[in-house]
Amino acid sequence: MSISENIAVIRRQIDAAAARTGRTGADITLVGASKMNDAAACREAVAAGIDVLGENRVQEMTQKLSENAYDGVPLHFIGHLQRNKVKQVVGKAVLIQSVGSTALLDEIEKTAEKLSIVQDILLEVNIGGEEAKSGFAPDALHEAARYAKTLPHVRVLGLMTIPPVETEPHGNVPFFARMQALYVDINQNIYDNKLKYLSMGMSGDYAEAIEAGSNMVRVGTAIFGARNYSK
Repeated sequence: MSISENIAVIRRQIDAAAARTGRTGADITLVGASKMNDAAACREAVAAGIDVLGENRVQEMTQKLSENAYDGVPLHFIGHLQRNKVKQVVGKAVLIQSVGSTALLDEIEKTAEKLSIVQDILLEVNIGGEEAKSGFAPDALHEAARYAKTLPHVRVLGLMTIPPVETEPHGNVPFFARMQALYVDINQNIYDNKLKYLSMGMSGDYAEAIEAGSNMVRVGTAIFGARNYSK
């Protein structure tokens, strides 16, 4: 199937999942995770009506920006961001979804101040407590959210997570439920109900994530096909 056909299928599944929570597909932002897909594939996704394109790697993002790969849709940075590469992302990505440490918050603040802009971000939560993954521990999230709110050149728009790899069907549902609870709590008690996004759910579980409250899903393989990591 083509990228356009894949997006059409995903849209129908998003519509159905959203309907089960009293929402519509229009309430869900579909981010095309375009890692390892070239500028032509990105343009095809844009033409097919993707809401956002998201990149995981700074070097790849920079290259595709030079090729005008994202023209027509917002660009999000969705991968692990090293502090020494923040300057290449702030002001280029409309939203940085993967901010999971106070050190990274500080670096984004410093860079955005130099550019005289406010950088929109999501706070990444390591909901599964995995050592190999970045993100704030759930127990540290409230303190991080309060700190981020004090930074004048950073604006938190919500939360993001990458749950553990499922070992059984529906295995991520408890993690999604916990994220939804954290989102509601922080939104009400710290951000005056002004947060916009709960970003969770990928190719294998986006419908379940939507049913749990997600309103932004990051879908790569189901749109662009399997990635060839042998290249």
